[in-house]
Amino acid sequence: MKRILALIRKELIGVWRDPKSRMSLLAPPLVQLLIFTFAATLDVKNVSMGVLNLDSGEKGFELIERFQGSPTFSHITYLQSEREIPHFMDVQKGLMVLYIDSTFSRDVDGKKEATVELILDGRKSNTAQIVMGYANTIISAFSKEVSALENKPIENIALVPRNWFNPNLLYYWFNIPSLVATLSMITALVVTSISIARERELGTFDQLLVSPLVPREILLGKIIPGIIIGVLEGLFMWVMGSLVFQIPFTGSFLLFLLSLIVFITAISGIGLFISSISSTQQQAMLGTFVFMVPSILLSGFATPVENMPSWLEWVSYGSPLRYMLVISKGIFLKAMPAHDILSNLWPMALIACVTCPGAALYFRRKVQ
Repeated sequence: MKRILALIRKELIGVWRDPKSRMSLLAPPLVQLLIFTFAATLDVKNVSMGVLNLDSGEKGFELIERFQGSPTFSHITYLQSEREIPHFMDVQKGLMVLYIDSTFSRDVDGKKEATVELILDGRKSNTAQIVMGYANTIISAFSKEVSALENKPIENIALVPRNWFNPNLLYYWFNIPSLVATLSMITALVVTSISIARERELGTFDQLLVSPLVPREILLGKIIPGIIIGVLEGLFMWVMGSLVFQIPFTGSFLLFLLSLIVFITAISGIGLFISSISSTQQQAMLGTFVFMVPSILLSGFATPVENMPSWLEWVSYGSPLRYMLVISKGIFLKAMPAHDILSNLWPMALIACVTCPGAALYFRRKVQ
């Protein structure tokens, strides 16, 4: 145990004293947290739109004022003719054009059916659908108020949505719990994947082999520092999410910590396997990238796993990040009960029981 602790201390000191390693542990995760929180968001804000108003009546201007007062539409460009619409959309000056014909106010005042046209940029299909939903909401609210003023009958049935766990639909409430798992995975993967490769590149690996340390002790001394650093990184992200970004943490901290340790252990086994087959740190970083990108894409971080083809869903079961994302978001936002956490915890433990011994077996074969 003393020999293992000495190797763990050596690894932690080596990582901390190396300026590049120290910066890679502190700066990138913090920068990534800020970028993913504020830039990589699916919330649609500050939309530029065009308006072609051929109507000189009061109702047309009232409808335009609704769009001007909306926080979604920050910049409105007024067009003079229909010929300007194609150019406006082609050069992407705006995502949407609101077209109001010349008879709009007359039809409204005459209690006739009045129409407006929304022209959206289909090149940005998802964003266009979201913006269309915002525009429909504004137009529907305007229509109801006009009907009330004109003493027209209004439907009595009203649909009032209620969103559980994230009532205001704030995207960073969904994003940051996912980043806690994702960024801690990246950190643990980088630390463990370059550990043995760094020793080979610096020429100190042979010194470890002739030391009193046996291969099993070398592996433990290499994998435990990665687990410690990865868990500390995850806890740092948890503190940032809870205190800085004010995301509610409604579940059990002990279950969260246990899940994080099991998750990082599974990831560290994968990182150690990558390090065992790599001769240089460059090869190790390339192997890390090859594993990391598919793992994130298959985890459900960006797109739901349920939307993937069935054969890809089966592949995603081998990614520990898939299970940790469920646990992290569940503990943060909806106080996930212990039995649901355990149902996602045991697959990660099973993966850890495969990756860590697998890395050890391959390491022993290469040493022999």
